[in-house]
Amino acid sequence: MMDGIYYKEWSPALGREMEFKVYGTAGVPVLAFPCGGGRFYDWENNAMPDAAAWLIQNGRIQLFCADSLAGEGMLDSSLSPRRRAEMQEKYFCYITGELVPRILELNAAGNAAAAHKAAEAEADAAETPDADEAKPSDKNPAKKGPVLWAVGADLGAYQAVNCRLRRPNLFCGAIGLSGYYDVSRWLGAPEDDLALRNSPLSALSVGLLDSAATAALQQGQFILCAGQAQDGREPEALASTQAMDMALKAAGIPVSTEVWGQDVTHDWRWWARAFDVFTNRLFS
Repeated sequence: MMDGIYYKEWSPALGREMEFKVYGTAGVPVLAFPCGGGRFYDWENNAMPDAAAWLIQNGRIQLFCADSLAGEGMLDSSLSPRRRAEMQEKYFCYITGELVPRILELNAAGNAAAAHKAAEAEADAAETPDADEAKPSDKNPAKKGPVLWAVGADLGAYQAVNCRLRRPNLFCGAIGLSGYYDVSRWLGAPEDDLALRNSPLSALSVGLLDSAATAALQQGQFILCAGQAQDGREPEALASTQAMDMALKAAGIPVSTEVWGQDVTHDWRWWARAFDVFTNRLFS
């Protein structure tokens, strides 16, 4: 099992300490969300970092596993839909306003260290006397635009897609595995402003995105996947995934959707396989 670095930091947005774990030291930053009601350690406990071990160990990606509000927010049946929508909005603000800047800070430091080490190794190999004058930035110009990816399964897929849809200035792509994208059963009808803002399907159906947001989303990627197993929760996830695919396409936003076989169920074993497949396609 792959080891990560554990962090526990105060969140002003949530008024509580939040935890996350980091795997790898450099590469493209990938933010992973837990399933509904899950925790940041679920990814490690279910071997998800191991599914991308080669990419993580070779500095192709750096994986950041976020915590959730567990059962205190969207899934707390004792709360009214409006209150649950408020909690979801606070969580979204924590992710985009606090955790994402922290991720980018840690990732930039790791990438700079990796670039410096590579430059030193190249200089030593070439035996260049003034190799110290060659700065990592000379050969590795900073990319323009967002570089962060979001990924999740189950309700984690919803969080990933919601973040990419609402903040394309921060997220260049999102991977949703067996996701549920109609969250009205938890947050209420889209007539409520917070429910609408946090419901990808509703936001797209009413044309909530302006032209600038749509143009930004056209520059990145959405990758969706679900299986065809006829038992458990996967049939609902498949239907929701297909609805999300149609809604994105209707809005003129590129999406790549794959429907896997009839043996693909709603569990970590298949999500690990999908995570391996998609990250290798993107980052190998």
